[in-house]
Amino acid sequence: MNLTLNNGLVMPALGLGVFQSPPDETTAAVETALGAGYRHIDTAAAYGNEREVGEGIRRSGLNRSDVFIETKVWVSDYGYDETLHAWEKSATKLGVDYLDLLLLHQPVPSRFEKTIAAYKALETLFRDGRVRAIGVSNFMPHHLKELLAETDTVPAVNQVELHPYFTQPEVQAANTEHGILTQAWSPIGGITFYPGWGEDRKNVMQDPSIAAIAEVHGKTPAQVMLRWHLQQGRSAIPKSTNPVRIAENFDVFDFELTADELTAIDALDTGVRNGPDPDIFRDQWFDRSIPEA
Repeated sequence: MNLTLNNGLVMPALGLGVFQSPPDETTAAVETALGAGYRHIDTAAAYGNEREVGEGIRRSGLNRSDVFIETKVWVSDYGYDETLHAWEKSATKLGVDYLDLLLLHQPVPSRFEKTIAAYKALETLFRDGRVRAIGVSNFMPHHLKELLAETDTVPAVNQVELHPYFTQPEVQAANTEHGILTQAWSPIGGITFYPGWGEDRKNVMQDPSIAAIAEVHGKTPAQVMLRWHLQQGRSAIPKSTNPVRIAENFDVFDFELTADELTAIDALDTGVRNGPDPDIFRDQWFDRSIPEA
């Protein structure tokens, strides 16, 4: 299943995420995913595993053009020249000469001038053909409004925390208004450990409503949630290093949820995020440097 971005680029809707995947497990996870049928891998400079993602792609034996590679620029590399260099670092670690999708990882309101400069660097990379599409991550509607007022290219994607317990309807509406694709990180609520944030989390994987829907379809709760995303037109990037789970998360194209089931899942929203609030200043965290290639 593919989605067409606002610049006409076709992107596989379902990808493998590698957030919190240890580098020594990432290569095998990527190779396994590509063997199972995935053609979209999402990583980030801050994850510290771009090099291993690239190695997994090479070990798969697939042509570079057959794999959609998405990564993100970290905050410490924001700024025009710094972000151009961030592209070079990521491309070198991944072992490629172009990226399919490059995002700004955080909006960083406390340094929004540098955020704007970083996005203008993404625009240059896009015009030069070094990136096939550009976008943002964790941008709320007010961040998007400020970005669009000072730049020329509407982001193709906004990757945000999104799962049945945290659906972010206002973010989804703003994305739709501007023709931006919503991409879900933690799409099955699986990122249950985020240092210093959300200690009172509830595990959506154990929700009885989702379990009941899963039983009807002979699927797992994770498969039901991924199908929910896909049927509502979102991209989703579930993370796993377990070969069984990786294959299971891709086996979501042979059933369909009813309108009532989609509505029931929507109704589970608690409005409580598991990850960090993008408007909270975390300058010490943002200042982590990204190693050279």
